[in-house]
Amino acid sequence: MARLAVAGVEGLEVDDREMGRDGPTYTVDTLASFPEDEKLHLVLGADAALGIPSWKDPDEVRRQATLLVVPRPGVDSTEVGDLFPEAVFVDMAVLEISGTEIRDLARRRAPFRFLVTEEVYEYIVAHDLYAQDPPANRVGDSTDTEDSP
Repeated sequence: MARLAVAGVEGLEVDDREMGRDGPTYTVDTLASFPEDEKLHLVLGADAALGIPSWKDPDEVRRQATLLVVPRPGVDSTEVGDLFPEAVFVDMAVLEISGTEIRDLARRRAPFRFLVTEEVYEYIVAHDLYAQDPPANRVGDSTDTEDSP
């Protein structure tokens, strides 16, 4: 879906190197896997940027990549700027929607068509992504018994 979302957008590409690694994946390890001379940019919502101090080797993350911070609802960009003065703030509208909310809309089969690109929307619908209830809530799940109402 990430490839579909950025298809045709100049300057953006999807890298799937984290997909093939076993065990936990840390941003610092992913960044270190690129050639030393490659200029990297890490795009984060302001809410996620505030969490960087709790990440594995946060100073190394900041050394390896330029932080590009996207505004998020309810997050004061000055707080992020105070924490990361080197961060570059992306000048764009604050989006009042999150991936979690889009997945919830799809799960409930509520309209979400214009919240993602047309290609991503078609992929989600074609593969019936997110529409199922979690396994424990499905009728006939192994947790159900004949005596269940």
